[in-house]
Amino acid sequence: MKRSSRSSQGRDHMTNDNSGDVRLSGISKTYGSFTAVHPLDLTVPQGSFFALLGASGCGKTTTLRMIAGLEEPSTGTVHLGDQDVTHLPPYKRPVNTVFQSYALFPHLDIFENVAFGLRRRGIKSVKKQVEEMLDLVQLGEQARKKPHQLSGGQQQRVAVARALINHPKVLLLDEPLGALDLKLRRQMQLELKRIQTEVGITFVHVTHDQEEAMTMADRVAVMNGGRVEQLGAPTDLYENPRTTFVANFLGTSNFIEAEIVGTGGGEIVLEAGGGKLVLPKERCGAATTPGGKVLVGVRPEKISLTHADDAGEIPEGRNRITGTIADASFIGVSTQYVVDSPVCREFAVYVQNVDRDPRLVPGAEVVLHWSPAHTFGLDAAQDAEAGVEEAA
Repeated sequence: MKRSSRSSQGRDHMTNDNSGDVRLSGISKTYGSFTAVHPLDLTVPQGSFFALLGASGCGKTTTLRMIAGLEEPSTGTVHLGDQDVTHLPPYKRPVNTVFQSYALFPHLDIFENVAFGLRRRGIKSVKKQVEEMLDLVQLGEQARKKPHQLSGGQQQRVAVARALINHPKVLLLDEPLGALDLKLRRQMQLELKRIQTEVGITFVHVTHDQEEAMTMADRVAVMNGGRVEQLGAPTDLYENPRTTFVANFLGTSNFIEAEIVGTGGGEIVLEAGGGKLVLPKERCGAATTPGGKVLVGVRPEKISLTHADDAGEIPEGRNRITGTIADASFIGVSTQYVVDSPVCREFAVYVQNVDRDPRLVPGAEVVLHWSPAHTFGLDAAQDAEAGVEEAA
């Protein structure tokens, strides 16, 4: 797709200042005795794609609405760049919001839907700007169609174009893909990321969908109970969760309660069910006092599954536990096993379907093994099931 020099220059200008920073300082929201958002400090850098991720009722949409000016904060301030917008009405803030319901005008064609904001501001010559925006969202050839003639994904792109044509410093997206089917949703995830990269402005995206947040966002704030549970890049949140809630909400995690029996050389040696496990000290978010308890975590796809008869072929130095296959589900790219073990019931293991071992069936005795580097440790006082129901 061709980019105009004008839009490229605009992007360079936008990314060289901090006018699109979103800074929340001590912001909270209460409704009577109920606290929807506890006081939080959050900075969304200019030009980033930022996701607020969490289950229904976690406070993410309320936080977005306070940025938009649709909710008045109970405490704290909202800054866009250097401007304090805490008490400004929505129409005076340099933000636009795209909702799950596209709210397109059914009697206007796509061109006029996108041009609406410009015409309302009294701008007479809109043709060039509208055409550039429709090209950006790859809908130039649909300009004279009515909304009902477009697919859900195309209508969502029209809504994005209509919001972007006003040149907001920040685009807010409230569950924008929630009404689309799975295939369209995945296509639109890539489309929104492409559009954000193209225009270079700050996107703040609210979603309950873990895959959506991790696919699109540069940084993700995982919210739980009106608080930010953890903030970081998607890979860091997934590989280094600091709480069981984050570990379970972002995918699946297996947890083993283990006792610390020694430390040294950057490693923690643990005992669980009479066996030894090793955990890198840098990946342990709990106290490392000998005799203390740790929840040892490992993701299902990091684990290899070997039939007990071949246990002698497992390389030295790997963490290992024994168990019995309770269930096996073939899902195409992988087979998902559930293994019962003395140290963890219903241990999940995902094995790619490359060289399938026909012996790995329910009832088979197996050894689960993985690299110590793929192990993380959390405080054993945490609930190992936190985040599981919310993620379902």
